[in-house]
Amino acid sequence: MDKGFVYLVGAGPGRADLITVRGAEVLKIADCIIYDKLANPALLKFARADAEIIHVPKRTSGASVTQEEINRLLLEKASAGQTVVRLKGGDPCIFGRCAEELAVLIEAGIGFEIVPGITAGIAVAAYAGIMLTDREYSSQVVFVTGHEAQGKRDSSIDWHLLAKFSGTIVFYMAMGNLNSIAERLMENGMGADTPTAVIADATFPTQRVVKAALDDISEKCKQQGIEPPAIVVIGAAAGSNTRLNWFMKKPLFGKNIVVTRDAVGNVDFAAKIISRCGNPLKFAAIKIKPLTETNEFLRTLAKITEYDWIIFTSGNGVTIFFEALQGLGKDARVFGSAKIAAIGSRTAAKLSEFGIRADFVPSVFTGKELGIQLISYANLRGKKVLLLRSQLASNELVEILDKGGAEVQDVAVYTAIEQKSECVWLIEKISNSRIDWLTFASPSAVNGFFEQIRSDLINSAKVKVASIGPVTSERLKTLGLSIDLTATDHTLDGLLDAIEQTYKV
Repeated sequence: MDKGFVYLVGAGPGRADLITVRGAEVLKIADCIIYDKLANPALLKFARADAEIIHVPKRTSGASVTQEEINRLLLEKASAGQTVVRLKGGDPCIFGRCAEELAVLIEAGIGFEIVPGITAGIAVAAYAGIMLTDREYSSQVVFVTGHEAQGKRDSSIDWHLLAKFSGTIVFYMAMGNLNSIAERLMENGMGADTPTAVIADATFPTQRVVKAALDDISEKCKQQGIEPPAIVVIGAAAGSNTRLNWFMKKPLFGKNIVVTRDAVGNVDFAAKIISRCGNPLKFAAIKIKPLTETNEFLRTLAKITEYDWIIFTSGNGVTIFFEALQGLGKDARVFGSAKIAAIGSRTAAKLSEFGIRADFVPSVFTGKELGIQLISYANLRGKKVLLLRSQLASNELVEILDKGGAEVQDVAVYTAIEQKSECVWLIEKISNSRIDWLTFASPSAVNGFFEQIRSDLINSAKVKVASIGPVTSERLKTLGLSIDLTATDHTLDGLLDAIEQTYKV
């Protein structure tokens, strides 16, 4: 049997979207992924469905996997002919024990590639607005481990040199020894007033920064409950202008935002929130159920070329329709000469993923405006129009198109059913004022959510309620909910724009 191959991949500093392009590419081809506790589990979205996933956390307490066990796993999987990704937090060659794993692979004659990652020290500084180098105060940087190997008899850290170092010192894995590190530096001549910064949970919406003088930093961190993982920066750089801290000044930074779509939709929405520096909390209130195996759908598909216009009113409808086409061995050619309309930009973008350019998108993304504007745009009198949408959609669009003289066929391609989710944690967070926003992107999500969470709890709590559009808001009102905002642009981005705006007033 041919031997496999091992990729040692840097997962980056925390946020999943900070992995390198190369790192994401090799995750997609791996037969086996072995990842440590500092590698964001969200990166596993790149893994093949059949890939073996093995978690190998290293902890100072609790369940832990030794380096020897990890080495054995690498050998076992690669010797079996597998393509293995060893996913390590930050950069594999910076305090990542990369050399030890490579030595084992080399001895066994197993090929490997090192895929660099953004190391925590550099990323942390960037996300905290700390300039590690600056022509005014620092022309050199040194990376130091704050946690040397267990059983090591003599420290290889030159404390005298560090204490005199005229640049920026970055300590990794230093929280457990922060007080002794400060004492060793001061004992060797570093000023007690030297600026020091500790950054915890860097690149995440929970990021925290503590700044103090060297002799006070340990106590300040204790007072503020700072725990690992954290990076310590010592030197003039640590006292940099707080205006440079762009990340923590974002409107949604640190805001806890509950998303209530289906599981797949929540992933999409959560990614948008993370990109705006917010903290998404996923609570699936609904489940999308395709209806493309019904006789009605199959009969409609058989005569789809007879229609003049085909209308999609959601991205879900587009995805489910094309999945059904693929399952039947068909593609977009089934549309023939029919024109395509989409309710909004997001639905149009989803169509473009399947090679379809929407012929019409209204300027206001509601079913009502779609009907009104399409009638003005095209003469629909006597035209055959097919709606491919949710079974739960209102009849308003059909009525408007009917009045415009169209012959309308309304076919459900999916429905949303209530999804039961574990809700104790969410009720606790809402009760303790630890949720900033509840977001709702459809009336069905409203229904599914309030089947599990009492409306009076929401009205009595400090949490705010945000709706994607008037139809969803109307459903919230019928349940007695107070609505803090309804998005003007009825898209997920429009909803987040509206929430951001509340912090800019």
